[in-house]
Amino acid sequence: MPSSISRGLLLLAGLWCLFFGCLAEDAQVTDLPDHEQEHLACHKIAPSLAEFAYSMYRVLAQQSNTSNIFFSPVSVASALAMLSLGAKGDTHTQILQGLEFNLTETSEADIHNGFQNLLHILNRPNSKHQLTTGNGLFVSLNLKLAEKFSEDIKKLYHAEAFLTNFSNPEEAEKQINAYVEKGTQGKIVDLVKDLDKDTLLALVNYIFFRGKWEKPFEPEHTTEEDFHVNGETTVKVPMMNRLGMFRVFHCSTIQSWVLLMDYQGNVTALFFLPDEGKMQHLEKTLTKELICKFLGKTEKTSANVHLPKLSISGTYNLKTVLGNLGITNVFSNAADLSGITEDAPLKLSKAMHKAMLTIDEKGTEAAGATVLEAIPMSMPPEVNFNRPFVVVIVSHSTDSPLFLGKVMDPTQK
Repeated sequence: MPSSISRGLLLLAGLWCLFFGCLAEDAQVTDLPDHEQEHLACHKIAPSLAEFAYSMYRVLAQQSNTSNIFFSPVSVASALAMLSLGAKGDTHTQILQGLEFNLTETSEADIHNGFQNLLHILNRPNSKHQLTTGNGLFVSLNLKLAEKFSEDIKKLYHAEAFLTNFSNPEEAEKQINAYVEKGTQGKIVDLVKDLDKDTLLALVNYIFFRGKWEKPFEPEHTTEEDFHVNGETTVKVPMMNRLGMFRVFHCSTIQSWVLLMDYQGNVTALFFLPDEGKMQHLEKTLTKELICKFLGKTEKTSANVHLPKLSISGTYNLKTVLGNLGITNVFSNAADLSGITEDAPLKLSKAMHKAMLTIDEKGTEAAGATVLEAIPMSMPPEVNFNRPFVVVIVSHSTDSPLFLGKVMDPTQK
């Protein structure tokens, strides 16, 4: 193989997140008590993951102010961090700095140990929700991986390696898609399309989440209502509704209503409803420090909450996004991925990310369960998510943002 030709390396971060469904009750709960989690390795990388999440969000928001946004910072970051194990020189530095790591403050060993710990925690069995991640490495029959790279990705990123005949792109696509489909329990199909026959290596990451609301909405209270996409466009959506006690409040700093909805199993969704015309203000002022402050609020107040039932997705070619974050070399002939293999020079030919979000009323195992709450006699505020809003889903066990998005139009698939 001519050494002057850089052949393709494919990076795929794909996921499906599904916020409902019946879960098996026989899985063992292994969440650590809070006092045992204080010094987990993943907590060292959590601030950088949060910064990366908001940096990526801002790039996507700048690309379009009319489209839905939804992605998993953990999925994209873990795939890139795994790739960095085989990168050298400027290519290596760009990847880690693009992930918002300060290499003078955080050692490379701490970074990879942090991801190892993060993936271990996310993949622990839990009877209250399902949350699994996977890293697959698909290697050309003609390529020999560097021994250290092969060992490190298995140890640190729990990656499985598969020999793949990329000279037959259709068969290679089937193999990769079957892996992702199995890992996401059939929810993601045909993630890979139009595979280049010059591809030598494919890195595939997925994350799958299925959770249950601590307090579900009653389906009979869901009615068709207006959602105001903008000043000129209104669409009809099934709007869930519940009168109850919520962690909900208005924050003047971000000029938005903040609603925290807990899932069983140590995961919380934060919904941000900006005041009229204040979406850009919210996007500019929302920080990881504010998120932490909001998560610490435990006081509940009565409210009548309206939240659209929806199913949206986001599919991104990460080359442009990552380029805006300073990760450029890996996509060019300047790429140095010689830590992966010395058989041929490699560059990243494609980096795709797919995310899907579904929200509905379900959230408990027992059919017909009724939740009774004492509601103050005073008139509760109406918090109606009938215009564009932002959503962040956070794992308390790892202090990491699992998903981040903006709903501009709930009817836009």
